[in-house]
Amino acid sequence: MPEATLRIDGEHAAITGAGRGIGRQIAAALLDAGVNVAVNDVSPEALDDASEDLGDRAGDLHTHHGDAADPDAMEELIDEAVESFGGLDILVNNVGVAGPTKPVEEISHEEFFSTLDVNLGGLFEATRAATSHLRESDAGRVVNISSMSGKRPLRDRTPYTTAKTGIIGFTRTLATELGPDGITANAICPGSVAGPRLDRVIEGQAESQNRPVEEVREEFRDISPMGEFTQPEDVADAVVFLCSARAERITGEDLNVSAGVVMY
Repeated sequence: MPEATLRIDGEHAAITGAGRGIGRQIAAALLDAGVNVAVNDVSPEALDDASEDLGDRAGDLHTHHGDAADPDAMEELIDEAVESFGGLDILVNNVGVAGPTKPVEEISHEEFFSTLDVNLGGLFEATRAATSHLRESDAGRVVNISSMSGKRPLRDRTPYTTAKTGIIGFTRTLATELGPDGITANAICPGSVAGPRLDRVIEGQAESQNRPVEEVREEFRDISPMGEFTQPEDVADAVVFLCSARAERITGEDLNVSAGVVMY
């Protein structure tokens, strides 16, 4: 199938947790669409790799080292993006951690709330820092990366699924609050995204359930009607669309990109 190119030239974006994985792919897609992008990550090494990978694109790249769960770091990210580019039009809250893979009675208080602190706290801190700048944009956009696990059970993953469900509620409320200013807020719910993080989740599930890794992997893949895992590029394409003028009256939605695993 021929590729369709979507341009958003001259917009300015900040993306949390974008040094690697889905976040880096989102950054690449926005840069290729002509967006100037500030990329945040807690890992300096990941940012160095991202700079090499993303440096030669249509949009300009700025990197920011900091923990997304730290309010000061998120203020710095947004301030640096605004200073570098002259404004902010797009915020992509991508940062997240997998949390423990254990039965609920084996999960500690610290494990549960540290997962929420990153997956929900980071989202809140970045959004709070960015909102005043998004209000000044002609067409502000917030895209929050949730998960299909925010809509369906995922065994032994209560901290993660709790956080991802919370992202959907946050998104709907934000869409209601910011709608009068012409700002849209949407969530994307990816399915099982192929890559190292999914490999670790599958290995954790196999260990927790005392099952072979390949058996669990096949089970993860086969729940898709297409018999496929979601690819990072699929998520990135959805982000670009939601940030474009073609989606200017789409808000408060939780868009599945799951190869058919979730259809509601």
